[in-house]
Amino acid sequence: MSSRPDHITRSQVNGKSASQQSSPSARDEVPSDIEMDDAEEKDPAEEELEKLVFGDDAGFLEQLRRHENVAFDSGAESEQEPEPFDSAQGREEAEVGAQESKDKSFADLEDEDLFFVDTGAKGLNGNTTSIRDTSREVESSSDEGAAWEDSDDDRIMISLASNPRLRKLRRDEAEDVVSGREYIKRLRKQFELLYPVPDWALPPKEGSRKQRRKSSGGAEVSSDGPGSEELNTDDEELSVKPLARLLRSAEPFTNNRASTDGKKRKLKPEVLDLQRTRDVSTLQPVSTASHALMCDADLQSAIESLSFHPHFPLLLSSGPASTIYLHHVAPTLVPPNPLVTSLHIKHTPIKTAAFHPPTGDRIFFSGRRRYFHTWDLPLGNIQKTTRIYGHDGSQRTMEHFKLSPCGRWMGLISSERKGAGAVNILSAETCQWIAQVRIDGRGGLADFAWWRDGSGLTLVGKGGEVGEWSIHERRMLARWTDDGALGTTVLGLGGKGGEDSLGGDRWVAIGSSSGIVNIYDRRLWSQGEVPKLPKPTRVLDQLTTAISHLVFSADGQLLAIGSRWKRDALRLVHLPSCTVYRNWPTSATPLGRITAVAFSPGSDMLSVANEQGKIRLWEIRS
Repeated sequence: MSSRPDHITRSQVNGKSASQQSSPSARDEVPSDIEMDDAEEKDPAEEELEKLVFGDDAGFLEQLRRHENVAFDSGAESEQEPEPFDSAQGREEAEVGAQESKDKSFADLEDEDLFFVDTGAKGLNGNTTSIRDTSREVESSSDEGAAWEDSDDDRIMISLASNPRLRKLRRDEAEDVVSGREYIKRLRKQFELLYPVPDWALPPKEGSRKQRRKSSGGAEVSSDGPGSEELNTDDEELSVKPLARLLRSAEPFTNNRASTDGKKRKLKPEVLDLQRTRDVSTLQPVSTASHALMCDADLQSAIESLSFHPHFPLLLSSGPASTIYLHHVAPTLVPPNPLVTSLHIKHTPIKTAAFHPPTGDRIFFSGRRRYFHTWDLPLGNIQKTTRIYGHDGSQRTMEHFKLSPCGRWMGLISSERKGAGAVNILSAETCQWIAQVRIDGRGGLADFAWWRDGSGLTLVGKGGEVGEWSIHERRMLARWTDDGALGTTVLGLGGKGGEDSLGGDRWVAIGSSSGIVNIYDRRLWSQGEVPKLPKPTRVLDQLTTAISHLVFSADGQLLAIGSRWKRDALRLVHLPSCTVYRNWPTSATPLGRITAVAFSPGSDMLSVANEQGKIRLWEIRS
């Protein structure tokens, strides 16, 4: 056998195959320089094997006839066997015939029938149904039980009464043993009460907010919809404080805690149910570097004044750091008791700050300065009152003031001279001087308090002299002396059902520098007659340092007495029994040195501030 020459090119080989396909006799036209081997004859067994492996011409045409997309006229070919022909030539003719058959079948179709849109609805209908059924099976299987659920929980019994930490999970006092599954439910409920679901984790309400998007140019575009009337804080002027916009739409600050059942609750004596809630997270910053060097750091961070808003759950706090804070009282929010807004006045350590009753639309605040400020919340304006015409010499400082409950008057403790004390009364609307009340006594004026109806005030001197002054008659209605007075420090009025001629307050509490508190009941006094030396209904001696705070609750059932000169010096007194609660505070109650005390308007919350700048909150339950 001769070998193939090495100089044969690819074009020669391609030319050879082409010539072989063009004619059956192409084998005879092979170039003379290529010697072909004589093809050996194939035996029947080899031909049969080749047919099974590679197929033959008859089988190829049969497959073409069976193909559903190829339609050609088989004619006589289906009746008689096709004549044998060369394999390559037969395939080429078959392909040409199939293509001509396709062209004929598509030639009769319209143009719009040549194309269609595959929506997948018809062809995948059955498969889609099976997929959906499978997903339902998966969902149903997942509903049978989560991975963290254990069937053994039903067989576990847990005692709630034996563990002090679990007693709060009981529904009544007699309940003790619960199943494991019920125990898990109560734990989850308790966790949700302490840590509610945040707003960002809740699904958005349709039309609840005004959706905003940014265009390609970077400008904001508003989409008007059902929520287009929602407040848009971006378009407000900067001169208007945030609280003004909040008060215009005060629905988020609606106070629903007080008297939800419409019944007036009565507190029991001796034992009081108080539940501590989340603290108000505020820390008064140091105002200036010079103050930090001159004053103690604790004094700079102290809270000197606390005041609740008359209608909304807002808490006002201030201190020597010249900053006023407004917090939304909501311990269940995340974060709890969030800050609404703040105001900083340079070089003015704030001593007293209060909402203007009865609406609370303005805030009065002052320090040891010859002026005070008024913050108009709806308008965002701050007004500074620098002098009282005709009484500049008697009012060298305006740090001590009180607003009447009716909102018409403002009382300022005068600093005219040491031998006597006086109160200058101004109009709360115009800040103009109205009258002056003077009480003669040893050491000057100690404190004063407005009557419930705002028609007058009660003054007390440091020597125990007490005077009842009417603003309508411009005169002193009665004078009397505190029993056993020794260095009187503070005065408080509260309760309902007292003498109408004296403003309607029932209780009078007077504290002294020795820690003694005398409580007087005006109901025991004869009508129109105030005794010169009345006997106190109860004398409280639980504290041993000077009394600095006497605060009544709005409903007149509680009296808070405190002293800032000793740690944890705070007591709560039940009225009308005039007994001190013995279960609160305890040795573990974190009070510190008391600097301010306030009750909420609904008498359901107590707020206490200390020198470290901490504001504690307690919920009064029963």
